[in-house]
Amino acid sequence: MPKIIFLPHEELCPEGAVLDGDSGQTVLDVALKNDIDIEHACEKSCACTTCHVIIREGFDSLEESDELEDDMLDKAWGLDPESRLGCQAVIADEDLVVEIPKYTLNMVSENH
Repeated sequence: MPKIIFLPHEELCPEGAVLDGDSGQTVLDVALKNDIDIEHACEKSCACTTCHVIIREGFDSLEESDELEDDMLDKAWGLDPESRLGCQAVIADEDLVVEIPKYTLNMVSENH
């Protein structure tokens, strides 16, 4: 069972978190299941960038992003070469270290 290590984020998980994830789950689903409320304004349909995360370790274990995700990521704040949309980053069998960017393009939280 891969470990998903969320680096500290001032608002969403100030202490950081080490969580168990199952292969086939998305990074976003693991976070939400464990009360790390990453924004997801489009309800996980790959139509926004509010669930943008940066995979600091384990990036190569993820399936490659598709063209739609790449197009959305081009609009993300703070884009990094290891950026992914949390709703599209499917966990394989390696541990991941995930950074949640401080800002999103969403001006108002959707509070799901």
